[in-house]
Amino acid sequence: MTKPAVTKETGLRHFIAAASYSWAGFLRVLKEAAFRQELGFFVVSIAALALVGATAGEIVVAVLLFLGLFSMEAMNTAVEEVIDRISPEISIVGKHAKDLGSFAVTCMIAACCLYLGFIFGKHLFFS
Repeated sequence: MTKPAVTKETGLRHFIAAASYSWAGFLRVLKEAAFRQELGFFVVSIAALALVGATAGEIVVAVLLFLGLFSMEAMNTAVEEVIDRISPEISIVGKHAKDLGSFAVTCMIAACCLYLGFIFGKHLFFS
């Protein structure tokens, strides 16, 4: 028995299909507690940047860093889902994959925190 050929959408249909997959991914990652905490951190951080008088450019950089964090969290969730599907039992390779995903997220959190610390320090202590 052969599987039917997969047809790829093109043009506007491709864009619409991709947008629906992205929306589904957002809804999936929204179920993760870590992502919701990072989203809260984002909202509080952007509000705090506005309160201390950060420039539009500084806020844009913060938004870009947080988008990087969100995408890293989504990729980490994807790795965890695949590992859990392929290898439900505990394996050292699966553990390493999950640990590496977690490390990548931690690096992005550190980047966000360092940048925010720099901007808050600049506006609160050196302006």
